[in-house]
Amino acid sequence: MNTRDIEAFLAVIETGSIMAAAARLNLTQPGVTRRVQNLEEQLGTALFERPAKPLRPTLAGREAYEHGRRVIQSIEDLRSGAAPNGAIRGELRIGVSLDLSEAALADPVDALREAFPDLSVRITTGWSPSLSEEVLRNQTDAAALSLPDGTRPPEELTAEAIAEQPVIVVGARGLDLPQTVTLRDLARHAWVVGQTGCGFRTTLRRRFEAEGLSFVVGVEAPSTDLRLSLAARGMGLALVTPAHLARSSWSEQVRPIDLPDFAPVIRSWLVHRPNTGRLRRPIALFRDALTRALRGEDPVSGDRASTSAPFDQENGG
Repeated sequence: MNTRDIEAFLAVIETGSIMAAAARLNLTQPGVTRRVQNLEEQLGTALFERPAKPLRPTLAGREAYEHGRRVIQSIEDLRSGAAPNGAIRGELRIGVSLDLSEAALADPVDALREAFPDLSVRITTGWSPSLSEEVLRNQTDAAALSLPDGTRPPEELTAEAIAEQPVIVVGARGLDLPQTVTLRDLARHAWVVGQTGCGFRTTLRRRFEAEGLSFVVGVEAPSTDLRLSLAARGMGLALVTPAHLARSSWSEQVRPIDLPDFAPVIRSWLVHRPNTGRLRRPIALFRDALTRALRGEDPVSGDRASTSAPFDQENGG
């Protein structure tokens, strides 16, 4: 059985199409098709439902995928184990939720490059739900997520809690609100939030639905600073972490709104598939470095850095 045929089959499963698999493997589409057909002939069974668009694996195909991943991972582990000085080679694919991208792309990546110079690190960003799916489909080796309090990553994944951070409601300085504010008072105002998948938006929507209140989206904006600027101009209310608000240029133009009955929390997680093979050590190093960065600790000693915020959410997960 040819490992190249297995790699082509895995690529089709993970990318969802012959075209995307061909681009990943730098092959022609007929070349990928031939390799998949070769594997089917070797196994004596169809691995994909035909005709079906998009491509869907058969039951045998799903089982073959799990076995195939283990085979390819074992080969990669063997290569790493036989490398000079036990150097870990190949690629580490890490997904990072938008709110954590600033923290993840600094000290954690530096630590990876220093400890594993022969390992290629590929970082992608996105909303936490889509990143979880990528890890489940083995399109990503590990992902740093931010989820609303009370929400956990998929049970099929190994999930390690990293940090948590409270979030607060802010609005324009001149916003007319009663002295004691309730969620019902805020339901009369529009909100400036991230797109669907944003942890802050999910937190708000769930709480408002639980209270039987209307949740009105006024503006969708991808970054916290943009949302703060819109809130400062009276475009709506926004959620932000105290750490980000403290260092934002808009901090003097918005007012925190105290809500005794609403204290949301965003939690950050590092998720990966249970068997990470040769990537176990790099993933653990990335987890530890990201944890220190989110907690405002020195990247080397782990001591609390005096100029860093305890935990930073950039875009709401």
